Amino acid sequence: MDSRGDARMASAGDILITRLMMRGAAGVVTDGGFRDAMNIADLKMRAYHQRPASPTNLTNNEAIGINEPIGCGDAPVFPGDIIVGDDDSVIVIPAHLAEEIADEAVEMTVYEDFALEQVQAGATIIGLYPATKEENLEKFAAWRKKTGR
Repeated sequence: MDSRGDARMASAGDILITRLMMRGAAGVVTDGGFRDAMNIADLKMRAYHQRPASPTNLTNNEAIGINEPIGCGDAPVFPGDIIVGDDDSVIVIPAHLAEEIADEAVEMTVYEDFALEQVQAGATIIGLYPATKEENLEKFAAWRKKTGR
């Protein structure tokens, strides 16, 4: 939901967000705020917003389109784009890059698992993360073969 980055009023409240969930939405993102944020947090779907906002959305926002290009959090979002969120952030992946980015993300996650394991075992981070030393890439290849990852 494009609220032009303005969280002074709600983009939606728990009734609308619940309705979206009941209609099959996997999550909801706004660069504005939500009313009833505690209730929304208890729903069985992810919801991301800047902060709680008490004033109703009609104070300054008006729904004018669905499935149209928007800007959300300073990022362009087009219908079909992939939205990924976790406890740290939300990112937009352009639909035409999704497969390429997914492949790269899997590889990066495997390397980060290796690097974290190395650091927990006492390794220095220099040359390990990011991987700038050939010896670390060789260790990674051996670790991957050993773990099957």
